[in-house]
Amino acid sequence: MSRCRLVLWLVLVAALAARPARAGEVLPPEVLTRAEATVPPGAPPPTQDHVLLEFTVSEQGRAEDLVVLESAGPAWDAAAKEALARWTFKPALHEGVAVAARTRLSFSMPARREVDAGVGAADGGAGGAEAPHPPHASEVFDDALDGGHGEHVMSTVITGRLEPKSRGASDLRIEVGQLKLVPRQTAGDLLKLAPGILLTNEGGDGHPERIFLRGFDAREGQDLELTVDGVPVNDVGNLHGNGYADLNFVIPELVEQLRVIEGPFDPRQGNFAVAGSAAYELGLKQRGLTVKGTYGSFDTQRVVLLWGPPAASTRTFGGVSLQRTAGFGQNRAAQSARAAAGYEGRLSETTSLRVQAIGYAAGFRSAGVLRDDDLRAGRVGFFDSLDPRQGGDATRASLSGDLHYHLGGFTAHQQAALVFRSSRIRENFTGFLTDVQLARQAPHGQRGDLIDRDSEALTLVASGYGRMRGALLSRSQELELGYFARYDVVTAQQQRLLAGPDVNTPYAKDADLSSRLSDVGLYADANLSFTPWLTLRGGLRADLLTFLVNDACAVGDVRRPSAANPPGDQSCLAQRDFGQYREPTERASAFGVAVMPRATLLVGPFKGVTLTGSVGDGVRSVDPQFVTENRETPFASIRAWEGGVVYAAKLLDETLDVSARGVVFGTRVDKDLVFNEQEGRNLIGGSTSRLGGLVQARARGGFFDVQGHGTFVRSQFDDTGLLVPYVPDLVLRLDAALFKALPWRLFDAAVEVRAGVGVTYVGRRALPFGERSDVIFVTDANVEASWRGVTLGLSALNLFDTRYRLSEFNFASDFRTAPPFPTLVPVRHFTAGAPRTVLLTLAFSLGGAP
Repeated sequence: MSRCRLVLWLVLVAALAARPARAGEVLPPEVLTRAEATVPPGAPPPTQDHVLLEFTVSEQGRAEDLVVLESAGPAWDAAAKEALARWTFKPALHEGVAVAARTRLSFSMPARREVDAGVGAADGGAGGAEAPHPPHASEVFDDALDGGHGEHVMSTVITGRLEPKSRGASDLRIEVGQLKLVPRQTAGDLLKLAPGILLTNEGGDGHPERIFLRGFDAREGQDLELTVDGVPVNDVGNLHGNGYADLNFVIPELVEQLRVIEGPFDPRQGNFAVAGSAAYELGLKQRGLTVKGTYGSFDTQRVVLLWGPPAASTRTFGGVSLQRTAGFGQNRAAQSARAAAGYEGRLSETTSLRVQAIGYAAGFRSAGVLRDDDLRAGRVGFFDSLDPRQGGDATRASLSGDLHYHLGGFTAHQQAALVFRSSRIRENFTGFLTDVQLARQAPHGQRGDLIDRDSEALTLVASGYGRMRGALLSRSQELELGYFARYDVVTAQQQRLLAGPDVNTPYAKDADLSSRLSDVGLYADANLSFTPWLTLRGGLRADLLTFLVNDACAVGDVRRPSAANPPGDQSCLAQRDFGQYREPTERASAFGVAVMPRATLLVGPFKGVTLTGSVGDGVRSVDPQFVTENRETPFASIRAWEGGVVYAAKLLDETLDVSARGVVFGTRVDKDLVFNEQEGRNLIGGSTSRLGGLVQARARGGFFDVQGHGTFVRSQFDDTGLLVPYVPDLVLRLDAALFKALPWRLFDAAVEVRAGVGVTYVGRRALPFGERSDVIFVTDANVEASWRGVTLGLSALNLFDTRYRLSEFNFASDFRTAPPFPTLVPVRHFTAGAPRTVLLTLAFSLGGAP
């Protein structure tokens, strides 16, 4: 480790020694296609011989945020803006990466007599001869661009955000693109575009997805760092799981792209980046107004309203989503509301501003697990529920903003966010099993194992970086210094509720915590290019995490209770041994520092082929309820490595975009998390290791977009060699979309038809006690047609109505379904996967184009 750190520090010193770069190395935008626009008949002559426009060419090659700097008159200005908004561009390139650029264009106007002739014709002027038609704006602009009438000025200043450099073969920047045609119910479903990810959900609609990635059971995000436009999603101090992440607040239609790094290889990755990280980026390509309604199976209803100013950036948008469903089978009803708004604007040619606000509320019922022996005996149906009181609710509200500065070789970024969230989840995995009779308690039977968890948190986040580009060895080099700071105030309680229909009475309190938690991280990241084919990227990250926890239920039992004053059934005791008084509360504080080196070596590209190798350390902080006074915080430490090959090329005269990758990887965790059915969440276990590989490929053309990937991994405990339970060893996924305009037109407007299909295969997962789960093989499909801004679609989830078990477990339980005597023999439990779900969608779009 010492040698690794020495190399990293030498890399940073070399980068610091680099001299500042020139403001060059930027290729300006290029015009690809032009759209025709006509100056309205009767327009007055232009007031000057040109119109000077300033606008942004986005990363997608569209003209946005158009501003008239020098006017030739309202009609001519409007015609110029209308035409330019429909042009397409090859975006500006900064070191080969598409970026948004602020650009100016000066167009010369036609001669005055030509305009006068057009006006005279419009007014029915005399003379008997046919007057010339009013000049088309496109004709004028063509002349200007070709130099026919005058000057064509194009000055470029970068205004977009430069994407972080690749961290190897497992760094995936996923543009959703046409794969949005594959039916997906939540924004979390988009994670399945990344290799090796499986999502399950024993809690139903509204409950966060359980995430499996590269042999990790990340539960609801404990081993996967999740962000939305830079704002953290993972909760700290949530009793359902430290790192709990609920992505249901994201409107799926607003996800523009996401970046998934499978492994802790980027110095920007922080707490919970054990299996990796996923960063969502929101935006709206469809401009104007969109109204979308969906109705289908199980009385599922959904309404979505979206809007985006036609001349603004895709990051300027608004959206609202309302949804409700009765759910399939028993106890699966859910309803939710989401709202999001974003704005991107310029403060100057070098500085841009983004502001975003998000709100979310949901309530849901959960069916929970079923016993396999009950199903086989006919005591329950496949879609039934054993405890109808299971379910939950969630709220989230966030406000964030950032400033981004770029000029020449220097970039600076600063972001701040305020987030409020609350969650309540009621789950029962074991029925009537864990309520043990204590000697101090009044006699009682099993009162039920329904766990009721509630968490509420307020989070303040600030982050930023400065990046300098320099020249060394005749090559461009970069050094970035950054920070991350987060402060959380969290309250959390866990109770157990008495059994019985419509009963909401707690009989025991397991936890009552108030926590103040902070995380301050610093990092240095260098991007060093030694030759055109050899690049080293990496650096060092250090995080200081502090905990101040007030436990209001610190004493749950005493070894030698007072005979004269027994504590009885009270949960949070105010006495020690022999009845000595003490307060039921107790404070504990702790802190810890984690230092994590990370590096990636890239060799290539050679004819589109790049070889990569990455190593890195990661960290997962401890759950606040396990914090002990005056002891260093026990982190979970992760060490990961990988080697891979990446291929990317544009073929067939750049009409076919092809990419592929293959990766071999390994990971070791010293304190892994393993699911515990009695607690209904993951608890700290022993050390584990993983070894596996993946392949992925995507091809995009003028009428199709197809991606497939497969991952195989073996996860085992280091001490026993047993397989880590519940994680899949084989995950295969196919996403495909077809889209084409029909050769005929309807009322002089094109009709476009589109289709998408998604196929998932999951191999048999290891279960406790040497058992294996069933396989999962599910197909989803969607077809739709669009005409004049109207879209009609029909989608089918689980197209072939496969009866499958989404989650499977193996443990002891007693739901009192098989009297007279309970058993502690482990049996198979499962949650049912959804049957075929058919949804009909009708959407209207006005005033914009995708």
